[in-house]
Amino acid sequence: MGVENKDKGRPVRGNVSERAGSLYARKTLVMGLTGGPATGKTTVARMFEDLGAKVLSADDVVHHLMQPETDVWRAIVHEFGRTILNADGSMDRKKLAEVVFADPEKRRRLEAIIHPPVLEFLAKEAERFRGSGEGVLILEIPLLVETSSLALVDKVLVVTAEQETQIERLQKRYGIGRKEAVLRIGSQLPMSEKVKHADWVICTEGTLRGTKEQVNRVWGAIRKSLAQPK
Repeated sequence: MGVENKDKGRPVRGNVSERAGSLYARKTLVMGLTGGPATGKTTVARMFEDLGAKVLSADDVVHHLMQPETDVWRAIVHEFGRTILNADGSMDRKKLAEVVFADPEKRRRLEAIIHPPVLEFLAKEAERFRGSGEGVLILEIPLLVETSSLALVDKVLVVTAEQETQIERLQKRYGIGRKEAVLRIGSQLPMSEKVKHADWVICTEGTLRGTKEQVNRVWGAIRKSLAQPK
C-alpha cells in the first residue's frame, strides 16, 4: 500500500524523543531510516551520507554476521540445511530468501536467529556514536518498527513509494515474479503503519532530483535543531 505524502520532507510527528534534550546538547542525533521493500531507503541514505551523515545499514551488518563459520551462519545452516549455501560455503541469500518468503513460519525462525545480534550490534554502535559528541548517524533498518526497535533512535524517517512502484523495482532488482514481489512487500507492516512512527516522510515516486530536494529539507531541519543553543 502506497502512502500519499502531501508534505514531503516535513515532520509528521510533533513529539520529541525522550533522549533528544541531552543528545542535542551534545550535538548528536541518531536517526532511524526505514520503509518498505524497494522504496528507495539505500538511495536516500546515500544522499544523507553525501551531506555529511554517517550511515550504518542493518543489511550490511547481516551480511557481515552471515560470513562462513560465524555463530549466525552456523545457526542458519542448522535450521535450514546446507542447500542454502554456495559451493564455497558462503550464504546464498537469494536461495534463503526464496525459502523464507514462501513460508511465514520459516521467515520467523530466520528472524529469531538474525535480529537479536544485529540489533545488539546497532545499539552498541549508536551508543558509541553518541559518545563522540557531534554529528548525525543514520541507522538504515528496514524492520525498525516491526522489531520494536524505536528506542534505538532519536528520530525516525520513513521512505515511501507506491506499491506498484515497489513491485516493479523488486522484479527488476531480483529477477522475480509479481507474486514473489507481493509476498516480500506483505512480509512487512503496511506503509501506513510505519508512517505513524515517523518524524519525517520522504516519497521516492518522483525524480532523483525531487528525492534529493526532500533529503535536503530534512537535513536542513536536523542541522538547525543541532545548532540551537541549549
